[in-house]
Amino acid sequence: MPAVLRERNIRGIISQLTTLYLQNRSRISRAVYITLFVALINRVRNAIAEQKAASARDAAKRAEKGATISNPIEDADTPVKKRKKVELNREFFRSLLRLLRIVVPGWGSKETRLLISHSFFLVIRTLISLKVAAMDGAIVKALVKGNGREFLMRIVYWMLIAVPATFTNSMLSYHQAELSLRYRTRLTQFIHDKYLSQLTFYGISALDDRIKNPDQLIAVDVAKFSNSLAELYSNLAKPILDMTIYTFSLSKSVGGEGVVFMSLLVQLSANVMRALTPPFGKYVADEARLEGEFRFQHSRLIDHSEEVALYAGHEAEKDTLDKGYFTLIKHVNYILRRRFYHGFMEDFVIKYFWGALGLLLCSVPVFVKLPGGTVMNMGDRTESFVTNRRMLLSASDAFGRVMFSYREIMELAGYTSRVSSLLEVMHDIQAGRFEKKLVSSSGTENNEAVLKGRGKVVESKDIQFIDVPIISPNGDVLVKALSFSLKQGDHLLVVGPNGCGKSSLFRILGGLWPVYGGTVYKPPFSDIFYIPQRPYLSRGSLRQQIIYPDGIRTMRAKGITDADLLAILRILNLENLLELYPEGWDAEAEWRDVLSGGLQQRVAMARLFYHKPRYAILDECTSSVTLDTEKTMYENAKALGITLMTVSHRRSLWKYHSRILQFDGQGNFVFTKLDAEKRLQLEDEKEDLEVLLRQVPELERRIEELTAA
Repeated sequence: MPAVLRERNIRGIISQLTTLYLQNRSRISRAVYITLFVALINRVRNAIAEQKAASARDAAKRAEKGATISNPIEDADTPVKKRKKVELNREFFRSLLRLLRIVVPGWGSKETRLLISHSFFLVIRTLISLKVAAMDGAIVKALVKGNGREFLMRIVYWMLIAVPATFTNSMLSYHQAELSLRYRTRLTQFIHDKYLSQLTFYGISALDDRIKNPDQLIAVDVAKFSNSLAELYSNLAKPILDMTIYTFSLSKSVGGEGVVFMSLLVQLSANVMRALTPPFGKYVADEARLEGEFRFQHSRLIDHSEEVALYAGHEAEKDTLDKGYFTLIKHVNYILRRRFYHGFMEDFVIKYFWGALGLLLCSVPVFVKLPGGTVMNMGDRTESFVTNRRMLLSASDAFGRVMFSYREIMELAGYTSRVSSLLEVMHDIQAGRFEKKLVSSSGTENNEAVLKGRGKVVESKDIQFIDVPIISPNGDVLVKALSFSLKQGDHLLVVGPNGCGKSSLFRILGGLWPVYGGTVYKPPFSDIFYIPQRPYLSRGSLRQQIIYPDGIRTMRAKGITDADLLAILRILNLENLLELYPEGWDAEAEWRDVLSGGLQQRVAMARLFYHKPRYAILDECTSSVTLDTEKTMYENAKALGITLMTVSHRRSLWKYHSRILQFDGQGNFVFTKLDAEKRLQLEDEKEDLEVLLRQVPELERRIEELTAA
């Protein structure tokens, strides 16, 4: 008896609590919503505080490392830096915000208008989905009632709404593709402006080794970043909008308490999934890096195919390529395995666990009489269940896409990291900060002070070096303090053994190499023209080979005509090139393959005659031409008022120069006037004496034989 009374008391208490809850249901719902909103605000505030604290810590670290950041050159013993970890942190959002400012430059840009239009169609699509969900319930209701006329009318309405629905979907796809293209165009133009200014493209490849394959970053990773960013907006904005609208509609139908309870369970399971999600952003960044290295290996083989063929090194190159490919494939297979396990977990939780929770939620109006609800018959219950089920599936699908978007965000983080690293390196190079691992023959410890120093460059009419150290690309100090002066009209001959500093000297003059100390007085970059032993021939017409890097408009602006170019070709006996092609000056070919080495050098000299600079650096530029052609080249260059600076071992060129800079390869140099005739006599006498000295051992042996006889 006491047990029965106790059970009745418990039932009474539950009944009283239920009645009390139903009477104050609106107030309780508002309290729950306010509590959730306050919790959200507090979470955002804590996140901002953590970001500020992290920013303060980073600022303190930068202050401690101030001295080392400005001198980033490393030696061979410096440990290799760890790769930057790709994750959703303050650095990612800062890099993404920087890139967003580039791809969406302002409120009045076309990208902003596309985003607004895209957002408008996203809202329209969600509203249409709500209407379709209600129409599905009405169609099933008519079917359960057996009302054929109503059923057919509902089908007609359903087909009519399909017209704006399909149009909206097509517009969303168009906007996404157009946004991706716009993003890529903006970012590529920005990178090209930076990459092809202040000789940044040279600094990335020659003075800095942080970026191994800029072509991969610019041509591939920028496109992937743009596509990922455009997709992410659509794949993130649409689900969030769907979740908000569908959840609001469901709360009116099944009650806000059920939606909140289910949301808490979903949030709990989502946190568990997030904790178990692998770092896909890092995987994507590593995959892109390995793809770039594999592509670079093939490009390197193409560039050096002749040397590899002469060495019969195809087997060694095949091993290198196979190693690069299988390293890439091993990483891709690892990613596939991690995605398999992660996908299995995601599908189970999102499709089935959350689906079961959804079925329980949709059954609330059927089994529980909510306040303010009306008495429903079989058709009404069926319509309500189908409509709620459709909205729940859409909301569940939206939440699933939000969860899946975490992986997409991590992939975007990988692309963001690679593209932003390119921008950072270009910024450092333009600011004169380089990071390069040096492998010096004597170690860079003794040269540390020289390598960390920076000299001064002063624009001047003449050329003068005052105590300027000459550094090799691997960090060796070839000449500790080079000093010489050269006025316009003083033609300079530079001689010395290989690796003595001749090329480094000209790199400094051309503005390619940093000045590590002293003072350099030199003309502006436009007044110095460089011709290497194997000149660069661009893609384009024959005319463009002569006027490079000028374009046709620049040539016309200078008042130069095709007749003037023809006169230059006649000086060098190149007029027959026009006769070889029916198109004449507009003929296009792969000139590097079509022209022989001698013709290429003559074309390069024609380019020099066209530009007529004040100074010309000639680096073995006549090694493949005859002495008569060489004479024509130098005499005409001097007649045009061009001051020549020549690197060559050919004695025939001495007579065209009045100064000589001679390196001995041991760190010493001599700069003096050049008397070509006297020097030739001395060189001839020196060679005669060397021949006699080589005969001394043979003569001594013969004397010994005669003495012994």
